[in-house]
Amino acid sequence: MSRLSSRGRTRLGRWLAGLTILWLTSPAEAAPSCDAAQRRALLAPAAPGDDAALLNCSTSLSPGDRVTRRIVLEGGRASGVELDCHGAAIGDPSAPAPFPHFAVEIRSSQPEPGTGHWDAPNHVTLRSCRIFGHVRVWGMGINGQGEAVKASSHSLGHTERAQAAAPREVRILDSTITGLGSIPLYLGPGVTSFTLAHARITGTSSSVGLYLDAESAGNVITDTEFDVQTGREMIAVDGSARNRITRNRITLGYHRGIDLYRNCGEGGTVRHQTPSDNVITDNRFTYTGFLHPDPIKVNARGGWRLYCGADAGYPFGSSRDNDDLGTNNQVERNGVAP
Repeated sequence: MSRLSSRGRTRLGRWLAGLTILWLTSPAEAAPSCDAAQRRALLAPAAPGDDAALLNCSTSLSPGDRVTRRIVLEGGRASGVELDCHGAAIGDPSAPAPFPHFAVEIRSSQPEPGTGHWDAPNHVTLRSCRIFGHVRVWGMGINGQGEAVKASSHSLGHTERAQAAAPREVRILDSTITGLGSIPLYLGPGVTSFTLAHARITGTSSSVGLYLDAESAGNVITDTEFDVQTGREMIAVDGSARNRITRNRITLGYHRGIDLYRNCGEGGTVRHQTPSDNVITDNRFTYTGFLHPDPIKVNARGGWRLYCGADAGYPFGSSRDNDDLGTNNQVERNGVAP
């Protein structure tokens, strides 16, 4: 049996990676196509008090189109939606907007009274979009300090509850997200099986470029360029596990590229999951400043935050031990440009 050359193995690897992305981006059940009225509503200019467009159907845009209203994909009704922008823009960087400049929200619907069941969207795809502003995917809470997140965290089984409540199988492909001061892309507590591939994250952020919040897991960040002016590390892996962060190109100023930690106690929420079993391989880092801190740091905080004691009183998670406790992370073949 003949052996593949190095070039042949590389091509085969890329073909298999593309096949994997194609398989991951095929929804189990497609949403209906938007009709003419739904397309007009999506493209209508934003107005005071009418700045959101609910999207529960699939559609394609033209390269010259611009969506100035905040796109909201909420609950099971948004499952299977695919928005193929063909280079069209979402968000308006010239228009005044409240911080954090939401452009796209993919979120779960809150439970009906007495049910406790969150209605989460799944198999949502955004393709070939130019997004200006903040993209957030969230379920039980918009961040780790949400009231429902905090309440759930005070008993065992929280990780499973947060994941069941959050969107899953969301994909952003071949797209650019330009931050306008807030975090360009934020995956809220419990988000699973998210894919960002062949994309670019740019612009500015007072915080990080990408945030993976507590109890999220199994997300894929691959073949993406990160070039954001940040106030912190580029990618935060905060109590998030089993993610694959591979083959990305990351431009850094004076901060690290990827921090893995557990944000113990903030807002009184017990963090249950540790930043463990992540695969961080074959990423390329380029520094633009004089300082060159380590591009990747596992267990970056070590339980040292003033608010770590805010979740005291429970015999589990970060209430029992403030340390990051990340284990079994595979950090290999990451390079720094000279």
